[in-house]
Amino acid sequence: MFNRLALLLPLALVASLHAQTISSKARQIHDSAIVIDTHADTPQRFLDENYDIGSTDPNDHGHISLDKAKAGNLGAEFFSIWVEPETNQGHFARHTLDLIDSVYEQATRHSDRMIMAFSVADIERAHHEHKLAALMGIEGGHSIENDIHLLRDYYRLGVRYMTLSWSNTNEFADSSGDIDKAGVAHHNGLTDGGKQIVLEMNRLGMLVDISHVADKTFWDTIAVTKAPVIASHSSARALTNAPRNMTDDMLRAVAKNGGVVDVNFYSAFVGENYRKANEAQAKERDNARADYVKKLGAEGKTPTYIDLDRLDREWTAKIPRPPLSSLIDHIDHIAKVAGVDHVGLGSDFDGVSGATPQGIDSAADLPKITQALLDRGYSASDIRKILGGNVLRVFTEVERVSRQMEKASR
Repeated sequence: MFNRLALLLPLALVASLHAQTISSKARQIHDSAIVIDTHADTPQRFLDENYDIGSTDPNDHGHISLDKAKAGNLGAEFFSIWVEPETNQGHFARHTLDLIDSVYEQATRHSDRMIMAFSVADIERAHHEHKLAALMGIEGGHSIENDIHLLRDYYRLGVRYMTLSWSNTNEFADSSGDIDKAGVAHHNGLTDGGKQIVLEMNRLGMLVDISHVADKTFWDTIAVTKAPVIASHSSARALTNAPRNMTDDMLRAVAKNGGVVDVNFYSAFVGENYRKANEAQAKERDNARADYVKKLGAEGKTPTYIDLDRLDREWTAKIPRPPLSSLIDHIDHIAKVAGVDHVGLGSDFDGVSGATPQGIDSAADLPKITQALLDRGYSASDIRKILGGNVLRVFTEVERVSRQMEKASR
């Protein structure tokens, strides 16, 4: 009994000290904000793992649950509707619809704690009702199968942003992923059809997301759009040299456009040393992944997102995670270059295989960001902007432009 108590007392002390890391002032600021995260890949878990967002499993490694959201005062989550292009060839739209349905099913199952949201007013209503506002964003324009009618249908089903490309170039937009691998552009940015898609998104009131796009696609989009854009999950290239991150010139362009850059939490996008270590093991990791896929194929199986996520976690665990300060550095850099009105949070929760900075293990840890910003001298009003106010402002303006374009077309 004595030995057991001796073990438990230090653990209790550590837990107590951990709980005290968030000051009462930081907690008050955090809890008074509408906290919005613009990117989480949890729908893959809904569909492939039959994951229930109401889960209370203490061993669950996921970033998002209703309990974790409540602990972190997460008020609104844009759930990513991402269709893996290789394993879903020929049925992008069908899989897109399956993912959309999975989000609705969770909201129906937990209607006392979570509601579908489609507008700024819905987000604010959810906040007043102390429920998680569930929004959806399509990650990758290949989901519309080069058909503007599908784009409209997805909007009618509740999708409120679309990332023009994922890591694959599609029929109308070049991706940073393809250019990074091949060194060449397919379309030299946006095609004429892609420009029409951007304008149609403006008319519908769908946020135009420029995360993942090639640099030329970004500049074409900025030149065409009539509404502010978002980068739903991108960080600063000046600090971490990943093509998915944004240059300072891009940050300034987003500010001029009135948009917002929502910082990605992925360690390879916020920690340069992590990025280099991750790149160094890429060939060996990719070979292991290919062997695993081949093995499953020989067994007549198709690997799911969850299968590959487990494999990726084994590799990411080999690299030390960067400190929380690395993530805050990116928020701080974007705030200084673009202005504090143009930075937000785009975690990439449940999409980065556990590779988040130290201390950010789930949505429950979001108050640590508030504390860190407070420690750096940010005011309460500016912290609330970063936590969600900037996204609300951009969303409001996108809705206004939509109404204006609709009125002009009559």
